[in-house]
Amino acid sequence: MYFEQILHYWKFILFCLFVLVAAIQLFYYLFFFMRLALYAPKTKNEYQTHPVSVIICARDEADNLARNLPGSLVQAYRSTHEIIVVNDNSYDETKYLLEELRKTFKQLHIVDLTQEAKMIPGKKFPLSIGIKTAKYEVVLLTDADCIPASEHWIERMQEAYGPDTEIVLGYGAYAKKKGILNKLIRWETFHAALQYLSFARAGIPYMGVGRNLSYKKTVFFRQKGFSSHNHIPGGDDDLFINKVANKKNTAIQIHPESFTISKPASSWSQWRQQKMRHYTTGKFYKPFHRFLLGTYALSHFLFYPMAVCTALFYDWRVALGIIGFRWLMQAFVFIKTMRKLNEKDLIPYFILLDVWMFLYYIIFAGALIRKPNKNWK
Repeated sequence: MYFEQILHYWKFILFCLFVLVAAIQLFYYLFFFMRLALYAPKTKNEYQTHPVSVIICARDEADNLARNLPGSLVQAYRSTHEIIVVNDNSYDETKYLLEELRKTFKQLHIVDLTQEAKMIPGKKFPLSIGIKTAKYEVVLLTDADCIPASEHWIERMQEAYGPDTEIVLGYGAYAKKKGILNKLIRWETFHAALQYLSFARAGIPYMGVGRNLSYKKTVFFRQKGFSSHNHIPGGDDDLFINKVANKKNTAIQIHPESFTISKPASSWSQWRQQKMRHYTTGKFYKPFHRFLLGTYALSHFLFYPMAVCTALFYDWRVALGIIGFRWLMQAFVFIKTMRKLNEKDLIPYFILLDVWMFLYYIIFAGALIRKPNKNWK
C-alpha cells in the first residue's frame, strides 16, 4: 500500500514536470516566436538610400568567388556603393580572379593581406581591415560562399535602417537540394533564425549571422572593433552583435529579396564540424541571453522524453492532448514563419524535424565545452 502511494506520488510529479516543460515551450512560441510569425514591416512611402560598403573576406575561395561574387557586383542599387574583397593570405587563384573582375567592375576594391595577424585568430583581423578600408558609414557583410537572393539585396538590407538604427539582422539561407541532410541543415538554420530574429523583435537582440549582416562603422569603432573578444577565433558576427545590439539600435529585414543563399555542407562530418565551430562562441554570450537560450533548448530537449514517460506511467490521453496542443501552436507559428523565410518545402516535415532536435542537442552538446578552433577556414 505504501509503495503504491509513493509510485502514484512520483507519477504525479512526472506529470507536473511534463506540464512545466510544455508550458515553457508554449511561452517561447507565443511570447517570442509569434512576433516573427506575425511580423509585417511598416510600409515606407519614402526612405533614404545610404551609400553602402559590401565587405567579403576570402581565404582560398577562388571557386566560390567565381560563382558568387558577380551576384554582389551586379546589384541594382541606385545609390553609391562599393564591393570590398579582403584577400586573406590566399594561395589559390583568388588574386588573379579578383584582378580580372576589377577590369569590368569598377566598384570592386581589393585588399590583399600577405601576413597573418599575431594573437588574433580567425576572421576578425581581415574583417577589421575591410571595415577600416570602407569608404561609407553603412557596411554590409556576407561570405565568399554566399550569393544574394536578388539584385535588390543591398537596397532591401539598407532600407531597414531608421533614424536610430545601427544594426540590421538579415537571413542567410542555404540552397535547396535533394536529400535528408539538406533538409536538416536548412531546418537548423531556420530554427536559429526563428530565435535570433524573434528575440530582436522582442527587444532582446543577441546575435546575427555574418552571411547577411549590416551595421554602421560608428558602432564598430565605438566598441573598438572586436577587441573584447579578439582572442576567440569565432564570434565576428554573433559575439560582436551580442555586445553592441540593444532594443533601440537593432532592426531586422526578412524581405525575400534581402536574403543571401549559401552552399550547404555536402557531408554529415562537414556539417558537424561547421556547427561545432559555430557553437563554441555561445558560452561567451551575456548571462541573460544564455539563460533564455538555455531554458528554451533544455525544455525543447526534455519535451519528447517527458511526453513518453507521462504516456507510459501517468495517462497516455493526457500526454497526447498536451502534445497535440503544442503541435497546433507550433504549426501556426512555424508555418507562417517558414513561408516568410521561403522555407515552405519544410512544412510537411516540421513534426519529424522537431523530434529530430532531441538528437541534435545530444550531438552538439560537446560544443559547449570544446575549445574553439583557431582557424576560420
